[in-house]
Amino acid sequence: MVRAAALFAALALGGTQAQSTTFAAAGDSASATLLHVWYAGGGLWRECDDPGCNRSNMDWGVDSLTYALWLRWQTTHDPVVPQVMRELTASAPPYPLGETWSDNPEWDAIAAVRMYQVTGDAAALAKARAAFDTVEGSTDFALGACPEIRYQQPQGRDNQLKTLESDANAVKAALLLHETTGEQRYLDSAVRTYAAVRKWFLDPKLGLYSVYVFDDGRQCTQVPHRFFASVNGDMIWNGLELARLTGDDRYRADALGTGRAVATQLADAAGVFADLQAENDVVEPLVEGMYALATTAKASFARAWVLGNAAAALSARTSDGSFGRFFDGPAPQTLVTAWQANGGLALEIAAAALDPTGTASPDRWQGARRVTRSVGLGDTVTIHARAVAFFGTLGEACCEPGHARVFVDARETTDGTGIWQNKSSSGKAIPDTVLFVWRWPRLGRHTIHFEPGVQNGKEGGPYLHLTGYAVR
Repeated sequence: MVRAAALFAALALGGTQAQSTTFAAAGDSASATLLHVWYAGGGLWRECDDPGCNRSNMDWGVDSLTYALWLRWQTTHDPVVPQVMRELTASAPPYPLGETWSDNPEWDAIAAVRMYQVTGDAAALAKARAAFDTVEGSTDFALGACPEIRYQQPQGRDNQLKTLESDANAVKAALLLHETTGEQRYLDSAVRTYAAVRKWFLDPKLGLYSVYVFDDGRQCTQVPHRFFASVNGDMIWNGLELARLTGDDRYRADALGTGRAVATQLADAAGVFADLQAENDVVEPLVEGMYALATTAKASFARAWVLGNAAAALSARTSDGSFGRFFDGPAPQTLVTAWQANGGLALEIAAAALDPTGTASPDRWQGARRVTRSVGLGDTVTIHARAVAFFGTLGEACCEPGHARVFVDARETTDGTGIWQNKSSSGKAIPDTVLFVWRWPRLGRHTIHFEPGVQNGKEGGPYLHLTGYAVR
């Protein structure tokens, strides 16, 4: 396994895992991990922290690493970043590529604009334009009963799904292209698509965006309480940017409302973000959105969110400086994928920019006790602890369907996905993966109960097979 252990130790911890570190040092180590563990050279990212993993430079998993590298550049102007961005530009996909899903080019368009913002390379901007126009000019996606939002697959093939990953990214890509080119067509597209997203994907009560709408050609039905970090982060960022560009403060109010809902509704009992979506979600866009709220909107709750989550995530950091998906969880002891690691890396970079001299200690799981026990649907686990982490094989039944609802102390998690065990974006079955984490402010008696998930055309039927848990 590729490791940057010596560099990581020198930058971040100066020795043992129990010592505290500054956010500046944690940000430096996150950058080192991006460049020495995840970047494979030649304009390619590794999809996991193992030299045998696939290497690529397209779509959301590795694009999120490009976004994190851009965030490092934006906050520090690290002189190492431009050369890597030039290499990424050379290998970025040259759209059109033939048949594609609607979200893929939008992720890539954002990545290419970020490359251009660092290097000024006209090739990067040309690739961003081409990726965006692949979807914007297509007749394959804006169809059905609500054509103002796009099918993920051409003509809605296979599952009739419309995912906010397509349209939230389309708004962000359009705004970035307007910012770099000044062309009005991009701003017009962003305004139009943003309004459609608010109509179809916004939860009617919580101020959060559910990621799935099914369109069978007759009606459009939102799947409630599927709150991806990526799309909510995009919509926060989009609202702030639209407010700046149009002067309409309603967009800013939208962004603040979603940011507050993220901070209060998508957290465990200790206030740390709980990423309950499957591995197909990436958290870097949410870090960008909350960082923008903290800096552009001067929102104190967003600053506290970034710093609090960055402090917690130090306990979820591996020996090579990567991060697990759960910021309040223990460090993974197995393979880590790009889809899991991007959020923690971005968090430490953002925290370093907000409070470089602030300190935190990675000791939240010291002394944890591991329990081996098979847990399935209908089971209840009772513990006396202040934190619990459940383990199992990610992608055990291969490769997508199957999830379980989770009730903590008799209350279901706000994000109704709970545990989606069989969605492994890497295509690998990964044993002993952390699949669910919850922490409370103090020691006490708690119950965690698991119920079958509701079947739909994306997530499939229910499934759960946990192999044990750790309590602290």
